[in-house]
Amino acid sequence: MLRKGLVITTVVLLPIATVLFLISIHDLFKMKVVTVDPKLREISGIEFDKYKRLWAINDSGDGPVLYMLNKEGRIQRQVTVTNAKNVDWEDMTQNKFGHFFLGDFGNNDNNRRWLTIYKIENPIDIKTDTTEAEIIKFTYPQMRKGKVKPHEKNFDLEAFVEFNRHLYLFTKNRTQPFDGITKLYKVGDHAANFDAQLIGEFKTCRTLEKLCWITSAALSPDRKKLVLLDSTSLWLFENFESDNFFSGDVSRIDLGVVTQKEAVTFYDNNTLVFTDEEYKGLVGGNIYEVKLDQAKRNVIKYRQSEKQNEQPLKQ
Repeated sequence: MLRKGLVITTVVLLPIATVLFLISIHDLFKMKVVTVDPKLREISGIEFDKYKRLWAINDSGDGPVLYMLNKEGRIQRQVTVTNAKNVDWEDMTQNKFGHFFLGDFGNNDNNRRWLTIYKIENPIDIKTDTTEAEIIKFTYPQMRKGKVKPHEKNFDLEAFVEFNRHLYLFTKNRTQPFDGITKLYKVGDHAANFDAQLIGEFKTCRTLEKLCWITSAALSPDRKKLVLLDSTSLWLFENFESDNFFSGDVSRIDLGVVTQKEAVTFYDNNTLVFTDEEYKGLVGGNIYEVKLDQAKRNVIKYRQSEKQNEQPLKQ
């Protein structure tokens, strides 16, 4: 009887799971814009320049190169940063002047003590195929000497934004057991050696780390919306106070099926663009677009000082 019950349960649940999976695939691919050039199979950061042209960087394994893409996702131009190395480039952001910041701060094993950010001029002002960068270095004061213990492994980094002449860094949590917390650090935006200042934290989930660790961040052009990206979701932060990004309203946008989503940016104040890496030629390698005024949001938290009558949902 027990075996028969299991068979019946499997027969019933399998079609349901299949339908849900197909719906999840559809939810993601209805956002797709184009497939990116095969040379950019491991996009880890994207930004639009002041002419609304999309630039991208690859993860480790590539050179210190920026790629400008056309509307079909093909590479139109390349710029090499001559005084840089691509040890593990993980994200890209820009300030209001259009200077680009390239984050060479991937730290999978939590063993890199000093990490690097390259600051380059506005790409619209780069007239040749090379440029030089201003070099920003930082370390974590909380990182003890010696091997980092499993429960302390929160010094990997794949996401940052620029705000009010500072850079804000969101860690990629690799703690064991996984506690789902991304930590927010702050450093300067100019050439110097910094001790990263810990200023906040936010918990995404405590299930599987690959579903909800943070892989990219973006700040809207008007500096009023912050987005964090993981493999399944966009986390939207609004109505925050100064640089206390986690103080305001928080909502989550479901991105459908799990893929290796690694880069996000704003096209304008209402439009988000994100990418995923190609996986064995089967899935990923695409550029997607989300309109915030059309996206379905799961509200996580309202700022209580403004919305006393609203009850926040549990994460």
